[in-house]
Amino acid sequence: MLLSGKTRTALSFVGLVSITALVVVLFIRATDEKEEDKENQSRYVVTSVPIPESLDFAGERTPLENFDVLESLDRELLINSYWQSHTMLLIKRSNRHFPVIEKILEKHGIPEDFKYLPVAESDLMNLTSPARAVGYWQFLKATAQEYGLEVNSEVDERYHLEKSTEAACKFLLRSYELYGNWTMAAASYNVGRTGLNRQVERQDSRYYYDILLNEETGRYVYRLLALKLIMSEPEKYGFFFDKDELYPNIPIYQVNVDTAVEDFAAFAREYSINYKVLKIFNPWLRDNKLSNTSRKTYQISIPRKGYREFSQSMD
Repeated sequence: MLLSGKTRTALSFVGLVSITALVVVLFIRATDEKEEDKENQSRYVVTSVPIPESLDFAGERTPLENFDVLESLDRELLINSYWQSHTMLLIKRSNRHFPVIEKILEKHGIPEDFKYLPVAESDLMNLTSPARAVGYWQFLKATAQEYGLEVNSEVDERYHLEKSTEAACKFLLRSYELYGNWTMAAASYNVGRTGLNRQVERQDSRYYYDILLNEETGRYVYRLLALKLIMSEPEKYGFFFDKDELYPNIPIYQVNVDTAVEDFAAFAREYSINYKVLKIFNPWLRDNKLSNTSRKTYQISIPRKGYREFSQSMD
């Protein structure tokens, strides 16, 4: 059927309007997508991280003018800056644990930078590694016992923050005597003195930044440096929080026990707490009982009233 001229003109007009409308819709959509992209970019931008012009570990200068040193530090800064949830947890935990660790380090004359060792070793948690290293400071059983910690099926002081920090200080002081600098003392804590001595002899160097080490130990001091930078100036590296969001110190008192304890669940009830809470505050108690045949005096930590209320625990 042939269409009249008026009909063809009308159809052409409708087609033109449809095409125009389509073009407008596509333009608006493209514009919206560009604005959305801009908005997304403003919300999250990945950038490099600032590296200071000078840096030290425990008062010992870091040679940032060396490309390998600078790039190694940059790697650890990027990893720890952009692993945001993990690093934020470290910052929150440090508010509770650093005051305890700092006090013990100062008592032994060890630089404060060593408080970052248990951060690197265990994330400030009582972990057990695949190699069976245990606790905040990641002691193997033999090393723990060598430095005065009790380790058995009922008591494992590697899980005791204060006592394991004391043992770590003894290890670090001995390493400092052997190597003459704190950077190598830190490296020896990670790899052990035997392994480090082997590389010192093989490479004829006692300077950490000049020694080729295994992957973990080769990164170790740089991770400590990165943690120091981020945790001492968190806002500079993109971490923002209110002070009351940090994990607070929880007030406790000590109960001396110099006899056997047959049931720690019953023991906990005597102090108006439960078994779970008792173990949270005393993770070094590894069983539900304590034989204590030697009648040694143990100090068991009990949280004060109101310990579970976040605001009260900060008072």
